[in-house]
Amino acid sequence: MSETLFDDAGAEAQRSQEPLAVRMRPRTLDEVVGQPHLLGPGSPLRRLVEDDAPMSLFLWGPPGTGKTTLASVVSRVTQRRFVELSAVTAGVKDVRAVIDEARREMGMRGTRTLLFIDEVHRFTKTQQDALLPAVENRWVSFIGATTENPFFSVISPLMSRSLLLTLQSLDDADIRTVVERALTEQHGLNGAYTLTDEAFDHLVQLAGGDARRSLTYLEAAVLVAGQRREITGDDVERAVDRHAVRYDRSGDQHYDVVSAFIKSMRGSDVDAALHYLARMIEAGEDPRFIARRIVVHASEDVGMADPTALQAAVAAAQAVDLIGLPEARINLAQAVIHIALAPKSNAVITAIDAAMADVRAGRVGPVPLHLRDAHYKGAQQLGHGEGYQYAHDHPGGVAAQRYAPDAVADREYYRPTSHGAERRFGEILTRIKEALRGRAT
Repeated sequence: MSETLFDDAGAEAQRSQEPLAVRMRPRTLDEVVGQPHLLGPGSPLRRLVEDDAPMSLFLWGPPGTGKTTLASVVSRVTQRRFVELSAVTAGVKDVRAVIDEARREMGMRGTRTLLFIDEVHRFTKTQQDALLPAVENRWVSFIGATTENPFFSVISPLMSRSLLLTLQSLDDADIRTVVERALTEQHGLNGAYTLTDEAFDHLVQLAGGDARRSLTYLEAAVLVAGQRREITGDDVERAVDRHAVRYDRSGDQHYDVVSAFIKSMRGSDVDAALHYLARMIEAGEDPRFIARRIVVHASEDVGMADPTALQAAVAAAQAVDLIGLPEARINLAQAVIHIALAPKSNAVITAIDAAMADVRAGRVGPVPLHLRDAHYKGAQQLGHGEGYQYAHDHPGGVAAQRYAPDAVADREYYRPTSHGAERRFGEILTRIKEALRGRAT
């Protein structure tokens, strides 16, 4: 358990001995980088702080997005005593001790306490129950930080008494701002070092939206540089033991790697597909972008040859949103392996593109009368629904009637291949078409 009274006495002297990431931690809401949806004028968090109101919050987001920072800033700005617990090591006894001390401080000195619990999703139900009286009676202001969806890991009574704020990964511009401040500000490196363009780009890529990681790597690169005042790309590589991935997310490398990734999955080369996946992840590519490409190609390149490929791809995309990197790399890899090894068919994309081409060419035609809506007054007088056959009243659930308009009555868009499960769907389609034409076998 850590406790801080933010009276600033001797704070600067202590800062000089702290890690760079700690020294650069913002002290006001305006110094916080990123999260404009949470920190803009009139936002719920800013209103709570400005009104100095009691609060119970959950901060949900990937590592390095500022959860601990926001908690400490709120404590400093509102002049609350800041007590931090880690759910990894703390138990019910620790929680109750903090609450008891908070009540004493409030009664004896009028000092309010902000209790911050990191990784609160690791608390058991019993441990979370211990927080309820303090939150409900406002003995403490409470902020819980989690990298996992709190709706799955936090008890509903605590959730219902709290405001949930979702933090987003920082973008490249945010990370550059963080690094630039660390280079120039007095409590950072105070202008003693500069970065080459290559070193700056490499730090931004390695950060992956994590501000703390970027500062940790910068501090390590300073040690590698030694007496030199310019930090190079080689210094960064040596400091973190990871080579720079030559990958410009807005340039040719981005499009070339993505193209190779897609074509490797399509070509069933699982090892090549995993290689390009790894290159994108290591270069800091947005995992949501990767997941979207996988979902698209589950239908475009596999389709009905293995319908479960789409399920795997969508599940991986959901996992990216749920847990984020680095863990979600496993889910992405599983979906890539599934698609690469699955039997291939482009019949789905060929079918929809052919249908859309006909529509664009004007082959539409009126909807057949027997298929038109017959539920409104006067529809029957127009002949709507007349002669419609309810499919469930016929053998196999297929009635011999026409569905397509005259303009495309003989068009066949979906042409199944004989690959994988699509062979079976092709046989089913043949039987259905025979039944539709009244020639059921």
